[in-house]
Amino acid sequence: MARRPLPRILSSGSASITRSREIARTAADSATDVLHPLITVVRGLRLLAVSGRQKWVATPKERRGPKLFLGAACVLVVALVPYGPILALITVMGAAAWKGRERTPVRTGPDETETARLRSLYEALVPYFSTADDPEPLFAHGGDWAKAFDGYAFDDGRLTRLQVSYPAYFTDGEAAARSRIEQLLHTKSGRGREYHFSWDEEANRLVMTVLDALPTTIAAQRFVTAPGETVLGFTDPDAVSRTVPVRDGDTTVDASPVVWRTGGRSTEPHLLAVGHPGGGTTTLIRSIALQALQNGDVIVVDGGGTGEYGALAGRTGVLAVESGLGGALATLEWAAHETERRLITANRARQNGHPVPDDIRRPLWILLDRPGVLGHLAAADGRPDPQELLRIPLRHGRAAQVTVVLAEQFDALDTLTETVRTHTRARAVLGPASREQIEAVLGVEPHTTPPSEVPAGRGYVRLGAGPVLRLQVPATPDPYDDATSEAHRQAVLGLLPDRHSSVEAAPAREHADEGPATEQVPVAVDTAARPVDAVPVEAMVAEARPSEPLAKAQPAGAES
Repeated sequence: MARRPLPRILSSGSASITRSREIARTAADSATDVLHPLITVVRGLRLLAVSGRQKWVATPKERRGPKLFLGAACVLVVALVPYGPILALITVMGAAAWKGRERTPVRTGPDETETARLRSLYEALVPYFSTADDPEPLFAHGGDWAKAFDGYAFDDGRLTRLQVSYPAYFTDGEAAARSRIEQLLHTKSGRGREYHFSWDEEANRLVMTVLDALPTTIAAQRFVTAPGETVLGFTDPDAVSRTVPVRDGDTTVDASPVVWRTGGRSTEPHLLAVGHPGGGTTTLIRSIALQALQNGDVIVVDGGGTGEYGALAGRTGVLAVESGLGGALATLEWAAHETERRLITANRARQNGHPVPDDIRRPLWILLDRPGVLGHLAAADGRPDPQELLRIPLRHGRAAQVTVVLAEQFDALDTLTETVRTHTRARAVLGPASREQIEAVLGVEPHTTPPSEVPAGRGYVRLGAGPVLRLQVPATPDPYDDATSEAHRQAVLGLLPDRHSSVEAAPAREHADEGPATEQVPVAVDTAARPVDAVPVEAMVAEARPSEPLAKAQPAGAES
């Protein structure tokens, strides 16, 4: 049976309906474009009317009468002024057009990519923040992440801040539990950045923040500090409550310093810096030496023998720069006797009611780099470990104005003696290091995630029982190194004191002295006739012969 064709109206109806819709849509779009100014003005008038009504309702009843009278007076004045109604109409239309303009909607929530990242973090935290016995779990697979994340912030699609509320039964008092959460958030939020974690155990809240990089362009310079204060480096602005003006290139900015206080009232009189090769421990010692030379004397012992401190040799205030085992032992032995002499002299002055002499109050700094190397050489040669000679300066140096700074590498950390570990309460870790290595030196883990790649002089510092702070040491390179830039070279050279004259560097021996050169120890000189610091230590050890035993100096108080 042949099929009969459909009527024309039924076969072509859908096409005609589609064309009619397109024509209507085009006409509506054209009308909208033509009437857009009118629509904007009408929308603005409606908003103005709503705003005026809200203000009228908020006005107290006793003030409505005066306001109504003032409005009527304004309308009367406008009506009597020439062209007043026209100007008023133009003003109202302009205000309505401005009020009714189209505004770009402000995004109040995360987009799809950010929502996916937050949900991924939420799902990853479920095994750590949930238990099977919880009747109303805050963290559950497929749950609402908005209840657990109180606040968040993104920058170019990357998470920069996250506030997490966790259940009260989570063991936030255990360091291992906190470390697992921090490591998880660090991995899921993106590597290559440093995150700070703030735990609020009372409110069961964790705040993760991405930290900005510390400035590496601040070079060595004269810092605004009080006597007895040393700037170890710079940290985050919210970590300390003090700023100092520093030169950063051609500009002057306010930086947040890590100030280490030494002297008789210091609770952390000695410092230990640990790091890997190239981490910046030598830079830190060089920066401390330049600051100490402003009002003190410095002894430098370079156990590595790399010549990094050659620029300090022969300078005013630098008593010795030694890298050999014999010179290092003689210098440290003199430092031990000098500490004893200072203690005895200061004690006698106080007992007699006299002020402490100036040469006793002048700070003495003992800077020892890589003591483990010298310890190995001393053990092979049958000599005492140089660290044993630091026992007296470490124990009694605070009262004698003697400060000891040591720098060692991680691979030789076990060579440090118990005395050094006990009395170096100020600690610094420089260069790339794991959380376990940082905890082994500082005593506690940092509240940040250590990055895998850091610039030289970047690390962490802890003064005594204080918090762990991020640290960036000022750029203080060796000015005689070819790789040093000209700006940094001039900055370091400008801080170095003048050199000794040839007479001061090697004073003449008396004709009656027939003993070896090592017997001319400065501490045996009568301090009333000549201060001890007037005779540099290098004059004592310049002609020392390793085959002869070093003469032991007697403290000044032992003379009859």
